[in-house]
Amino acid sequence: MTRSTLHPGAPAARAPEPLSAQEIEGIRADFPYLERPARNGEPLAYLDWAATSQKPRGVIAAEEDFYRRSNGAAGRSTYQLADEATATWEDAREAVAGFVGARPGQLVFTKNATEALNLVALAIGHASAGRGAASGALARDADDPAGRLAIGPGDEVVVSRAEHHANLVPWQELCARTGAALRWLDLDPQGRIDLATLGVINERTRVVALTHASNVTGAITPLERILPRAREAGALVVLDTCQSAAHLPLDFAALAAAGVDAMVLSSHKMCGPTGIGALVATEDLLEAMPPVLTGGSMIEVVTMTSSTYMSGPARFEAGSQPLAQAAGWRAAVDYVGRIGLDRLHATETLLAGRLLEGLERTPGVRLLGPHDTRERLGVVAFTIEGVHPHDVGQVLDAAGVAVRTGHHCAQPIHAHAGIHASSRASLGPCSTVGEVDRFLSAVTDVRRYFQR
Repeated sequence: MTRSTLHPGAPAARAPEPLSAQEIEGIRADFPYLERPARNGEPLAYLDWAATSQKPRGVIAAEEDFYRRSNGAAGRSTYQLADEATATWEDAREAVAGFVGARPGQLVFTKNATEALNLVALAIGHASAGRGAASGALARDADDPAGRLAIGPGDEVVVSRAEHHANLVPWQELCARTGAALRWLDLDPQGRIDLATLGVINERTRVVALTHASNVTGAITPLERILPRAREAGALVVLDTCQSAAHLPLDFAALAAAGVDAMVLSSHKMCGPTGIGALVATEDLLEAMPPVLTGGSMIEVVTMTSSTYMSGPARFEAGSQPLAQAAGWRAAVDYVGRIGLDRLHATETLLAGRLLEGLERTPGVRLLGPHDTRERLGVVAFTIEGVHPHDVGQVLDAAGVAVRTGHHCAQPIHAHAGIHASSRASLGPCSTVGEVDRFLSAVTDVRRYFQR
């Protein structure tokens, strides 16, 4: 397993070199969003990469090129356009899978990461219903892979208080439908998973579903401490890598060897198009999962009374697929891969340090998340005493700085911090020292404005 996969803060034999200012300017030249001014007429300082990434020209061109040249019905005919459309789909599968250290047969395309998480939760629910909500003895039978998914009363699902709603609500629904109990890992005062609460993972735990990095605090989950316990419990482990996949090198093979059964990805956070995501899972899990969405493309034989289904990823890809978006995602991972995630992470870590230090020096500002940049990504949520986050966002917008405001689809972690909402700045490939400094100056202006 690689250090970057399980413990990004661990010292490497040779630390990756951050991108130079000249290299960052070269990257920025690839992104057309920078050609338009902000509301105040100045260049836009986009610091909302954790919500959605901006797209380089090559990604936009790849989508357009598909529609111009190769638009056909993938997997449905033998004419040239159809063959090219099918090749586009499968080439994208191979590229995205390779980007995260997986095999093509382990990657299921979905419309987004939320659907991918629901796909797993619903499949577990379907398997449980088919077995009468079988209890642990049946479900843990090594000779019955499908039975591993069965869950019912007396079983437990473990999440953390740091989860995005997309990795919490599906498990709440699963527990409500099957009679299983939902448990969670709690957080320490800096928003990190409190390892003292690892005891919630025990012999009753059937599923452990965790974020790899918080979309609020940026805190990186200490998988090296959690996975051994989940593995000992025989739990199915699902990892939400929406925040980490565009900022940390991932190796699904290493994660699977350490006990991860599945992880989910979102193209639009990886410099790719909206409307497409992925479930990456072991072949054993995909074989055990019953189909959730049914219809065309995922069947083998259909009669008036029954149907049989394809194996592998195709079983879960019913209906017409987002082919142009797949072409764009393939271009995105190629683009980010050429830059190098290790160098991007090193660069963003330096910028995050500057951002954190500046906020820590600003009176009235409260930071959420770890203060050590080795424990977090460049996702920084904060509050300003006496100022509503929406007001913070509006003042920053007037200064040409774009940040996220609200609860960021993560109400429980805000409740843990004793607040309802926060403002959040997040870094990406185009972020610069100048943008960070503009942001910090604008935050100071917010304080001055509301203290008048």
